[in-house]
Amino acid sequence: MSTRIHPTAVIADGAELGVEVEVGPYTVIGREVRIGDRTRLGPQVVIDGVTRIGADNVVTGQTSLGTAPQDLSYQGEPTRLEIGDRNSIREFVTINRGTVKGGGLTKIGDDNLIMACCHVAHDCEIEDHCILSNGVLLAGHVLVERHANISGMAGAVHFCTIGAYSYIGAMTRMSRDVPPYMIVEGHDSRVRGVNVVGLKRGGVAEEERDRLRDAYKRIFRSGQARKPVLAEMREQSHDSPFVQNLVDSMSRTEIGLKGRYRESLREEFARLGVQRILEGARGA
Repeated sequence: MSTRIHPTAVIADGAELGVEVEVGPYTVIGREVRIGDRTRLGPQVVIDGVTRIGADNVVTGQTSLGTAPQDLSYQGEPTRLEIGDRNSIREFVTINRGTVKGGGLTKIGDDNLIMACCHVAHDCEIEDHCILSNGVLLAGHVLVERHANISGMAGAVHFCTIGAYSYIGAMTRMSRDVPPYMIVEGHDSRVRGVNVVGLKRGGVAEEERDRLRDAYKRIFRSGQARKPVLAEMREQSHDSPFVQNLVDSMSRTEIGLKGRYRESLREEFARLGVQRILEGARGA
């Protein structure tokens, strides 16, 4: 089957579409957009800026991808949005490209479901197999690790990390990093337990789930101060890579500004952003 473009769609000169791409009514695609094979767009999708979209994605109507970041520091630089393969992006989702100070790149991985009315701000990164339910709002520079599941109307402030296999309850406010493998809920968010269901669905063995339960009790329910517990656990050898990742992630959070590790990386993000812009200019 060949690429199909509705006669009302507007595709700028220079845009590149792969094979078997479908472009629906009144969709607008900018000149620096590249779209992979078998991706379906529209109706009424807007894709702009230096945007790269992989194969087999489904982008439902009224979605805005790759538009300028909502950040006063942005001065028209050719920052980027990259989206991987097999993602489903539903109605009225907005995903902005990056800023120079934030690394110059907003990145979506593979096999994600981003439901209606979500906003993914500049310089965010969503890894693979994540779910963002209706109305989830991610401020700039947020990292969502693999298999995270964020319920409706939850919001994350700038520079938060939402850990792998975590489950975020509806309308939760995330102002600190979310530990991996945990259930988090509230305003502000609190750890409520281990995300056993999500881990099981993700194929994590029962033995590993039991080890995470024990780690949860030690870190969150022992009544001991958090830093000494983490320091003690860090010095011990762990057979479980999941427990080790939990300890490492929480240790990074403890050294981060306001409980957000990525806050401590601002200078590194800015350096990377300048580097990406310069490399893009050389490759033009």
